[in-house]
Amino acid sequence: MSIAAGMATGLAKAVKSCAAALLPQDCFLCAAPADDKLLCPSCAAGLPYLSAARCPVCALPTPDSSVCGACLKQPPHFDATHAVFRYEAPIDSLVQALKYAHRLASADFLGSALAQIAVPLRPDLIVPVPLSRARLVERGFNQAVEIARPLARALGTALELDHIHRRRDTRPQASLPWKERAKNIRHAFECDLDLGGKTVLVVDDVMTTGATLDELARTLKAHGASRVENRVLARALKDRGPL
Repeated sequence: MSIAAGMATGLAKAVKSCAAALLPQDCFLCAAPADDKLLCPSCAAGLPYLSAARCPVCALPTPDSSVCGACLKQPPHFDATHAVFRYEAPIDSLVQALKYAHRLASADFLGSALAQIAVPLRPDLIVPVPLSRARLVERGFNQAVEIARPLARALGTALELDHIHRRRDTRPQASLPWKERAKNIRHAFECDLDLGGKTVLVVDDVMTTGATLDELARTLKAHGASRVENRVLARALKDRGPL
């Protein structure tokens, strides 16, 4: 499929999803009346929010909100991670509906949840994790960009979409064993900005091992960023292990 044809297919799916989103809808999860919202009040109240007691660096739960052993032993290139949910049902269904079924109505709901995290950071720019060109053509949009838009509006900070790229089409991280993910993503990003002294907020939908976020943070710091923090919608809770 050509790039033009791929983009046209993705755009058609997105337009269809947007049209559906304009119609009165029932709850995405239980089909109960939702007053034109994605979820009914009951389902929204039952979402798996992440515990407040977690590692400030990687967002894995810790008993007293201290830095976890993995981050002490092998500190990642990013400085902090803020997450909203545990990556489990039904958040996994909402994320997958956005990524693979072009349910763009999910993006506003998920992005608004992301924007509600109260942290003191005032970033200089927001960087959604880039997709490769091939993946962008296939999907028609970048889900990290879509969930970052409400956050950018809330913080009054511009999204950086033009100067930080994924320069090669890596294998999907979800298809790989955890220990292979860091190797798969190594040197995958490029940046043509001078980030000297800047604070960067990186946005993604799900953090699993942290390998992608770590590699992107490494690239950003190599171009001068003084601090890199992650804001992710959901955190997988399996122990990260070595990146």
